[in-house]
Order: sequence, then structure tokens, then C-alpha cells
Amino acid sequence: MPPLAFAIIDLRLVAVLALWVLALAGAWIVYARWRAAELARRRAWAEDQALSDARAEIEDLEGQNFLRRWLYLAGFRSHAAPSMFLAATVVGLVAGLAVALTLTRSGIIDESVRAAGEIPGGVGDLAMPLMHGAPWIFMAVLALAPIAIVSSARTRRTQEIEQDMPVTLEMLATMSESGLSFDGAMTKVIETSPPKRPLFQEMRTFQIESLSGVGRVDCFRRLARRIELPSVNVFASALVQAEQVGAGFTRVLRTQADDMRNRRREDANMLAQSLTVKLVFPLVICFLPGIFVTTLGPTFLQFLKLAEGMTRGG
Repeated sequence: MPPLAFAIIDLRLVAVLALWVLALAGAWIVYARWRAAELARRRAWAEDQALSDARAEIEDLEGQNFLRRWLYLAGFRSHAAPSMFLAATVVGLVAGLAVALTLTRSGIIDESVRAAGEIPGGVGDLAMPLMHGAPWIFMAVLALAPIAIVSSARTRRTQEIEQDMPVTLEMLATMSESGLSFDGAMTKVIETSPPKRPLFQEMRTFQIESLSGVGRVDCFRRLARRIELPSVNVFASALVQAEQVGAGFTRVLRTQADDMRNRRREDANMLAQSLTVKLVFPLVICFLPGIFVTTLGPTFLQFLKLAEGMTRGG
């Protein structure tokens, strides 16, 4: 085959490869644009859904009973949360009652009481009331377990918010003083913070509401109602007042950050001062009996042996 034919074949191969490359590049561009549009559509749908859920939650809280609001503040914000809580309480009560009746009728409690009564010195008599009431105490513990779980969740949520609040205020104040707007500073805080912390979840909801057109004053008030903590209420009230009078947020944020830092320092000092009082009970209950037994035990033992010898001798 002449060299010219080889050159023509090479040009055809190059042209075919170039066409394939162009086709793949075009397909990739089309896919990238479709993917970006799909992500934007999903993001917008997620924001709308989160906004509608937040509005529904706030509207549901207004005028609702104590149980619904208590569960909401603890983080259980599903519409089925009150029903599930009541069902868990009933199940715990029924299970505890069944266990208590089973233990009572099986004779285990009577045998335990009889065995305790045989302990010399009357020590078992002191434990008899506890043994009789143990099944019913167990029933009460099972029935109150859902209340304890919700209270623990509320306490943990409150502690996490109280821990994150001073640092968040410092970051907002610092970024506002550096020239960022309040919305830009909040966006930076949300982007650089753990997404599962309750304070930043509420701030994200605040941002979604603000971007959707809800008034900033209403957003601050809703933020305070969703958290229901004194520190957040003071923060929201200060920003609401600044928004209503037209003042800048920079000075308000700095003042709130300084006040929060001072309150945290005072709380730490109060906790340190109360530590000595709290140590009294562990010392009295745990350490002093052991010290008494160690120091006075041999003396009492010798005294008992002396009294026994005198009694026998008499």
C-alpha cells in the first residue's frame, strides 16, 4: 500500500477519534449541567420542605398542650411523638405490673424476707420493707423510664446549646467587626460547625426562614421559641430590638458575647465554690464510716472482749 494511503487512513482514524472525543466531551458537559440543575432543584426542594416543616412545627406548638411542647423542646419533634410517649409509658407500666405480680405470687419475695429474717443482729429486719416494696419500685421505674429519657434528652440538648452559645457569639461578633454582614457571618458559622449540634440546626432553620422571605424579627422570635433557654431569649430579644430601632448588629453582638463570657465565668466560679459543699455528702457517707471502722474498730473489739470476759467471770 502506498504511503499516501497510509496517511489517508491515519487521518480518518484521527478524525474518528476526534469525533468520539468531541461526542464524549459534549455528553459530559450535558451531564454536568443536568447534574448541577438536579442538585439545585433538590436543594431548593429540601429547603422548601425544611421551611414548611419548621413553619408547621412552630404553628403546631402555638396553643398545644404541655406534653407536645415538652417533647418538642427535648428534640422529639415528630407529630407522632406524644402518642409514642404515651404508648411507651403504658407499656412500661403494664410490663412492670406483670413483673411485680409475678415476683409476688411466685414466692421469691417471701423466701427472701424469710432468709433475711434469719440474719442475726436484726440486720435483716431493716431490709424487709425494701424487699416487700422492690417489685413495685421496679414497676415505678419501668413506668417512669420514658419520662427519664425525655428529661435526659432535654438536659443534654440544653447543655450542648449552652456550651456552643458563647463561642458562637464570639465568632459572630468577630466576623461582624471584620466587615461581614450578620447573614454572612451566620453562614460561615453554620458551614464550619458540626451539623448535628442542636444550636446550629436551629440556626440553619433560622437561615432557611430568612432566605424564604420571613421577617427577620419573626425569625428571631421563632428561634427563641424553638430553643426556650434564657441565654437564647436574651440574645434574640437584643437582636429584635436592634432590628426594630435600626441599629447595627455589630455592637449588639459584641455586647452579648461579652455578657455571655462574663456569665460563663460567674457560673464557673459558683460551681467551684459549691464543690466543697457537695463533697460533704460523699465524705460522710463513704469515707467517714471506713475511717471509724479502721480507727475505732480494734478499740470496740477489745472492749467487747473485756465485757464478755467480765460477764463470764461474773
